[in-house]
Amino acid sequence: MNIQEQSKILMNNTEYGDEKLKINMQKELEKKLSEGRPLNIYCGYDPTAVDLTLGHIITMRKLREFQELGHNVTFLIGGFTGLIGDPSDKDKKRPMLSHEQLKNNAKEYTRQAYKILDPRLTTIRSNEEWLENLSSKEFIRLCSKFTVAQFLERDNFSKRWKSNDAIYLSEFLYALMQGYDAVKLASDVQVGGSDQLFNLMAGRILQREFNQDPQVVMTLPILVGTDGKIRMSKSTGNFIGLEEPPNEMFGKIMSIPDNAVESYFKLLTSVSDDDFLKLTKAIDNKAMKKIDLKKKLAVEIITGLFSISEATQSEKYFEETFQKRNIPSIMNEYSLGYQESNECKLSKILIKTQLSNGDKYASSLSEVRRLISQNAVSVNGLKIDEDIEVKIGDEIRVGRYKFLRIIQ
Repeated sequence: MNIQEQSKILMNNTEYGDEKLKINMQKELEKKLSEGRPLNIYCGYDPTAVDLTLGHIITMRKLREFQELGHNVTFLIGGFTGLIGDPSDKDKKRPMLSHEQLKNNAKEYTRQAYKILDPRLTTIRSNEEWLENLSSKEFIRLCSKFTVAQFLERDNFSKRWKSNDAIYLSEFLYALMQGYDAVKLASDVQVGGSDQLFNLMAGRILQREFNQDPQVVMTLPILVGTDGKIRMSKSTGNFIGLEEPPNEMFGKIMSIPDNAVESYFKLLTSVSDDDFLKLTKAIDNKAMKKIDLKKKLAVEIITGLFSISEATQSEKYFEETFQKRNIPSIMNEYSLGYQESNECKLSKILIKTQLSNGDKYASSLSEVRRLISQNAVSVNGLKIDEDIEVKIGDEIRVGRYKFLRIIQ
């Protein structure tokens, strides 16, 4: 594959909000590719939560493209920057996590990332390796390369400043610390979300100060959540988790609004623009229904994360359960066991099994009552309005996706 062919693949789906910047970044990328060596590529992930979502894998898919073209990829854990939390998309300060929380989350991030990345070709690093031992002298040197005005120009900081909301010094320093990552990794290319542009450009500034060739900045669009409006996030409940069972994932993908389908295809599948155009023309010509387009989307995503057989099974499950409204013959089971009688309170089972409706988990009696009051719980096909006794053979449904059969 020649340089232009590589460049076309790697720059696909990038988003800068500035066409001139995109052209310059592509030229710099082609210059680096012309050196005929494996480039050093990385993307940083602050482990501020346990689970990754489909939104996280957009950058991972780009890293995988670099791997397939023979370049060196580093999956960087923000073991130090995660203590602050990236302020890029926030209108208020993030809560600070403990070192132990970050460490546990980092293990989960790494495990889940291998659904996309090739573990044999991935280097795992943490920026606490160099940031934790940064001397006062080195720190002051880094600070001298930026002005307060530069940070206040950022949209989210600007809004907070004008509304007299607190902006913490630690948040200012986040971009500086992330920029130093590029120096320590001698990065040729850094991948990130489009909201990360300021942080990634900070890396270029610091690399020049350390006599390094500035990295190519490669920013990608932000995935909207299942509401089709705002970015996918666990905090807003509009997420699809990377660890969700295929059946649940399929159902959630089918629930996204029509306006989000194209971006999901572009950012989460290998379906080309030309092939997607053919699919939309088939809909216009009445040769395909919109629901079939969403099914194809769900199959493509789940095949990439699990397997074609699990994707096919999930499609069948969706058709039987939601289109034909049948109760699935195969579902999770809960055994009453010998210490329980032939009947048991529904609330006890829901709490034990942690069944949920979207992001609302039955983790306590009050949460169970809330789910019941929202008509999210049914037993044997009938909605219930109170906590009842369930018995062997009963089938419980929570929300649209969760089923549970009671057995001995």
